[in-house]
Amino acid sequence: MSAEAHNEHAAKTLSDHHQDDHHGDDHDHGSFKTYMIGFLLSVVLTAVPFWLVMTETLAPQTTGLIITAFAVVQIVVHMVFFLHMNHKSEGGWNMLALIFTIVIVVIAVAGSVWVMYHLNVNMMPTHEMQTMG
Repeated sequence: MSAEAHNEHAAKTLSDHHQDDHHGDDHDHGSFKTYMIGFLLSVVLTAVPFWLVMTETLAPQTTGLIITAFAVVQIVVHMVFFLHMNHKSEGGWNMLALIFTIVIVVIAVAGSVWVMYHLNVNMMPTHEMQTMG
């Protein structure tokens, strides 16, 4: 192989390598527009609960529920706009892993709350035991 042919081959291989930087990735890496939409939604989803807490316009229980709802929506916004998780990414495996994680967390949290509730109900405080005797 001549030096010129070798240089042409090396240049072609190098240019092919730079064109295929993602090595077969067909992921949606987002655009400036999608990142800005996600950012603006995140700002609104943070500012509204902050305003509710600072102005004390609603009852504390209602404010807590609204903050929880906004937090869940913000998690979804971050997953869609910043982590690019949808039913198409990674052939659906990302979504399957997310669903599995949610199921495990719900089981762990619900079981913990159930155990703590029943311990609280079934454990007799010491001052009630003294009045019984």
